[in-house]
Amino acid sequence: MSSKISTAQLYEALRFMRENTKKRNFAQTVELQLSLKDVDPTKDKRFSGTVRLPHVPRNKLGICLIGDQKHVDEAKQLGLTIDTTDLDSLKKFNKDKKLVKKWAKKYDQLLASDTVLKKVPVVVGPILNRIGRFPQVVSHSEPLDKKIEDIKATVKWQLKKVTDMGAAVGNMEMTDEQLRQNIMMALNFLVSLLKKGWHNLKSVNIKSTMGKPAKIL
Repeated sequence: MSSKISTAQLYEALRFMRENTKKRNFAQTVELQLSLKDVDPTKDKRFSGTVRLPHVPRNKLGICLIGDQKHVDEAKQLGLTIDTTDLDSLKKFNKDKKLVKKWAKKYDQLLASDTVLKKVPVVVGPILNRIGRFPQVVSHSEPLDKKIEDIKATVKWQLKKVTDMGAAVGNMEMTDEQLRQNIMMALNFLVSLLKKGWHNLKSVNIKSTMGKPAKIL
């Protein structure tokens, strides 16, 4: 796929971003922010898709595994930095929508063992689906640490009610080349989802947590 953005253009935007970012004692996230044009969310088909980036954008991603005993034990043995829970613990919410929503919103991603996934909506109700937090399935045929790594490196693009979109594509501790690779992978994938490709992009910026937006397109 041909790109409207040159490597030089992108490196210039990265330079501007770094020069205009206040230093902090944490690894600031780099977000790809964009606006669409000639797209009507009320009429056009709402797209959704995920792509795995070459480099993990954020190591500190809030993940909770609703697991069977085998997966919970595996997570502990591997020393994974994720929270774990089980169906019995979820029953304590008593299907209270506010409590379930508050709990789920603490995390960027929920996972569930394939052995318990179908029981999750039975225990907590349909609220997780409605708020876009329905768990992603994990099976015992795939190492749990590899699955977690894949999830951390995955970006999701989804057209909702507005035409402004954003996704975390890196952090300030990454090199310019690592950021460039992630940005172009995420951007090219989004363009592949758009009906008119690059023509549907109104503006594209990158921004660090404490910095100014740097224009790419």
